[in-house]
Amino acid sequence: MATRILVVEDNLEIAQLIRQHLESDGYDVTLTHDGTAGLSEVESQPYDLIILDLILPGIDGIELCRLIRAQKGYIPILMLTSKDDVVDRVIGLEVGADDYLTKPFSFRELTARVRAIVRLVEKLGTRESPDDDGIVRVGSLVLDPERRSVSRNGREIRLTTREFEILSLLTRHPGKVFSRSQLLREVWGYTNDCYAHTVDSHMSRLRSKLEDNPSRPDLVLTVWGVGYKLNDEGIERSTQECKGETGP
Repeated sequence: MATRILVVEDNLEIAQLIRQHLESDGYDVTLTHDGTAGLSEVESQPYDLIILDLILPGIDGIELCRLIRAQKGYIPILMLTSKDDVVDRVIGLEVGADDYLTKPFSFRELTARVRAIVRLVEKLGTRESPDDDGIVRVGSLVLDPERRSVSRNGREIRLTTREFEILSLLTRHPGKVFSRSQLLREVWGYTNDCYAHTVDSHMSRLRSKLEDNPSRPDLVLTVWGVGYKLNDEGIERSTQECKGETGP
C-alpha cells in the first residue's frame, strides 16, 4: 500500500507541484488548503506523513501541529516555513514538528526529506531483533523501543520521531560519542554537514524534555568540539537484550 501523505498548503501552485513530485515517487497525496480542512482530514482519515505550511488561513500551522500532537497515534510532520520565520520555525519544532524545510526549496530536497522520514518511521516500526527490542534504563529514564515509549521518574515523555530516534541511537551505544555528521547520517539520512544546526536544535529540545536541569544536563552530554553522547554511568539493560553487545 502506498504511503499516504497529507499536504496542507494554501499556495495552490506550490501544493500542486508538491503533489506532482510526490506522486511521481509513488506516494498517495491528498491536498488541503487551510488549517481547518487539514484538521478535518487528520481526524477522518489515516495518514503516514503530513506536510504542513506554517502560515495558513483558519488554523495556522503551529496550532494545527499542536492539535495533531494532542491526538492519539503519531503522524510525522514536515513543516514548511519562509526564510524569515526563524522564531515560528523553532516554535513549530517545539510543539512537535519532526523536521522543517525553508521556502523557497527545491522539490528534490523535499522528496529527499520525505523519503528520510518515511524510512525512519518504517525502521522504528519494524525492529525485530532482541537488541533493539530491549528496554533500556539509565537512572530514572526508561526507553522501550518496542512500544516507542519514554519515561523519566515515572512521567511519560512525548518525543517526536526524530527525538525518539536520537535517544534510541544514543541508548543503543551508551558512552559512544556521535559527531553531528554521524547523527545527520544515522537519524536524518543526510550527508550534507550544512544541516548541523538541525542536530543542535533537536538536542536542545530533547534535553528540555528529559533533563531535570537542561542547562546542566546529566544524561545527554556534549563532548565539546566532537559531538554528543549518552552518559553511560549507571546504565542498566534488560535481560531481553543479547549479552556481549559493546557498541556498533
